[in-house]
Amino acid sequence: MRSGSAEVVESGQRVRVRVPATSANLGPGFDSLGLALALHDEIELAELDGGPSVVEVHGEGAGRVPRDERHLVLKAACATYELAGVDRPPLHLTCHNTIPHSRGLGSSASAAVAGIVAACALLGPGKAPDDEAVLDLAARFDGHADNAAACLYGGLVVTWCSGGSYRAAHLEPHPDVVPVVFVSEHSSSTEATRGLLPDRVPHGDAAFTAARSALVVHALTRAPDLLLPATEDRLHQPYRRPAYPATAALVDALRTAGLAAVVSGAGPTVLALTTGEGLPDDLPTSGFETLHLPIDTAGATVTA
Repeated sequence: MRSGSAEVVESGQRVRVRVPATSANLGPGFDSLGLALALHDEIELAELDGGPSVVEVHGEGAGRVPRDERHLVLKAACATYELAGVDRPPLHLTCHNTIPHSRGLGSSASAAVAGIVAACALLGPGKAPDDEAVLDLAARFDGHADNAAACLYGGLVVTWCSGGSYRAAHLEPHPDVVPVVFVSEHSSSTEATRGLLPDRVPHGDAAFTAARSALVVHALTRAPDLLLPATEDRLHQPYRRPAYPATAALVDALRTAGLAAVVSGAGPTVLALTTGEGLPDDLPTSGFETLHLPIDTAGATVTA
């Protein structure tokens, strides 16, 4: 959330918020690295004089997600009022969604962040939680600090938990990095794919992945020519391969062609971190939609 964004809206007015999709992990940075992508959901939130809260959904998820106070955006907004210690009025929520659900593009984090940022704008300065509290709430609400922080701040983020609270460092990606996203026609459950991970990994694999995690931050910000070796991972992707063979095959084909490809979040979408080079013609992209998405550098933004 941009500093001061809550100041542009007085309590009681309708507010509009724009939030980006995100890709987490980026290969070796499991549960710690996130990148914002220029694919957006927009929501409108308004306080009502009375009656029950109202939810409208257009685009992705319409007809499938709850249209009452179980809706994730509305739940996150309600949690923000509660955190602020302010009685919540009935709310009118309208969602215009384009971020695919359950594909590894942070749709849940984007929904939580949208509700929190919109509620902060309606609460106004002096009542809304501060930026650190907003990040911590979003991370706890979604369960993935890497997605939540990337959605809030845009660009590249490194996240961690200290003293029981989530924190994030925001970094500017190198301008030559050009993401390409291959969105699978199939959905995936983070809970299911996380269940494939072992309780323990060999020390050598942990050391390998720690080194690559540091290197991928350097590659994304200073040395894009190192992206291919930097995105190697032995901590989580090898164990998840059985869950989505087509995703694994596409990652392998891209990497064989010299492109830094990883599973986006928990999958099954594939993220390729290119430097503008063309894609090979013979990629196994059946069942995937190819999107060339710039990095979103604005993050969650109050637009009206």
